Amino acid sequence: MKTPFSSEPAESYRSRSDAPSGNGRSGDASSPEPPPLAILLIDDNPRIAESLAIAIDLAGHRLDVALGPEDGFSRLAAQAYDAILLDLNYAAGRTDGVEGLAMLDRVLADDPGACIIVITAHSGIRLAVTAMQAGARDFVMKPWRNAELIAKIELAARRRAAPHGHAAAPDTTAEPARLLGDSPAIAQVRDLIRRIGPTMAGVVVTGPSGAGRSLIAAALHATSNAAARPMSRIDVRDPLAWDRLGSAERGTSWLLRHPDRLDEIAQARLLDRLRPEDRYIAIADEPRAITPALARRIAAVEIMAPALAERQEDVPLLARHFSRIAAERHGLAPPRFTPAAEALLATAHWPDEARGLAAAIERALLLGENGVIEAALLAPPVSAIVAPASTRASFDLDESERAMIEAALIEHHHNVTQAAQALGLSRGALYRRMARHGL
Repeated sequence: MKTPFSSEPAESYRSRSDAPSGNGRSGDASSPEPPPLAILLIDDNPRIAESLAIAIDLAGHRLDVALGPEDGFSRLAAQAYDAILLDLNYAAGRTDGVEGLAMLDRVLADDPGACIIVITAHSGIRLAVTAMQAGARDFVMKPWRNAELIAKIELAARRRAAPHGHAAAPDTTAEPARLLGDSPAIAQVRDLIRRIGPTMAGVVVTGPSGAGRSLIAAALHATSNAAARPMSRIDVRDPLAWDRLGSAERGTSWLLRHPDRLDEIAQARLLDRLRPEDRYIAIADEPRAITPALARRIAAVEIMAPALAERQEDVPLLARHFSRIAAERHGLAPPRFTPAAEALLATAHWPDEARGLAAAIERALLLGENGVIEAALLAPPVSAIVAPASTRASFDLDESERAMIEAALIEHHHNVTQAAQALGLSRGALYRRMARHGL
């Protein structure tokens, strides 16, 4: 039987799996077997995934499937892949490849060494050429022969060349450093990373804790000339960690946490320890507390991690990403968000920023039933909220309280008794809050 998108029977690849292939693999036990590849397919057609899964599994590799660009970016943000198979069209009736080419550009901008093989039909040969010119490693046309497809994947992945200007290929064992979201705020950060990352400039990453400062630092390192080696991290508040600054290999990238919390004398001593051939990226709460002399070395450029309030349109996407990661961690199926939960995601205030959102999603996943995340599970009971002294913070909490109440009412079809129980309130307390918020 032929697989849907292959010109040969699925079994035929199995029959040749012990014979030498074009990439030099052999069934000879004396020949060392290369390690299996982690391959990501980004395609919205389940039949293609089924077809590819057979051939890739028989070749001894592992295939993950993303059903579109958003799912693809989510998976790339969670794991490094040796090769990416990328379809160029997703919207119904589209054949211009705009979506796929845009994703190709963004993946390569985040990881210039990414090994991408595009999938196209015979009529899309021009698109394939365009993709190759944009940085794709190869292309495969439908229908394909399984053996040829595997050989292309293996050849492209094994010859993963170093991107231009890099001493070696990036470290594929490191945790990926990809910024998710399409908001203007995160797009601006992504643009700064692409421009500053390949230089030797010292960068200080600021913004609220939990907003992704360490991820931005890692993304800067991933685009640098030192990307082949892990970035070393030290908390400079610990003087015992300073000895590592002089003992590491020259040309190392360093992540320095909290230099702004040192006094002027300690900052001067730290500056004396920094080597001119190393790259320094700092994380600071108050960059103005860094002395000018030290700032010239480690904070020539400031990149601010935007708060979730500045990128509200990214929150649903981040929530789906966090839910998929949490589901995989706990061996559960990816959950479904109810409409009320989605409404809450779009309006609520999340303490501890993206880190707090991730924790709330994981908690809701574990407490939910039947693979469904309801609005009431996404936040602690309203009665636990205490208004702080700050007027601005109080406004944010009021908005969150209103959003939670509104979401609970929608969730329970405006049954006040049930909504009150879900929120951990008495029926009378909920009525008073509804009146205060004009609900």
